[in-house]
Amino acid sequence: QVQLVESGGGLVQAGGSLKLSCAASGRTFSSYAMGWFRQAPGKEREFVAFITNGDNTWYADSVKGRFTISRDNAKNTVYLQMNSLKTEDTAVYLCNPASLVKGNVTPFGSWGQGTQVTVSS
Repeated sequence: QVQLVESGGGLVQAGGSLKLSCAASGRTFSSYAMGWFRQAPGKEREFVAFITNGDNTWYADSVKGRFTISRDNAKNTVYLQMNSLKTEDTAVYLCNPASLVKGNVTPFGSWGQGTQVTVSS
């Protein structure tokens, strides 16, 4: 089973940037599609970005054009570059192996602790 450790979160002003990392254990990382998700206080977890093992990407409309997902299979790591951050991006960000079925990105692994992103106005 893949174990995940997210990092790179922090406090940033609106308009700023952060780059999140998700380090995964296991030799089969390169075979998994990976997703980034986020959960804000009092809200349900939502999909943010998705990357296949062939580097095809998919984004939630709310982050399209601002966030970029990438992966480095040699480092067993997936990244999320976040630019032009908005206060509504404030959430705990988590990564997970995921599948894309009929337009829905569905996580299927165990969750890590996530990394907190706070965007101030």
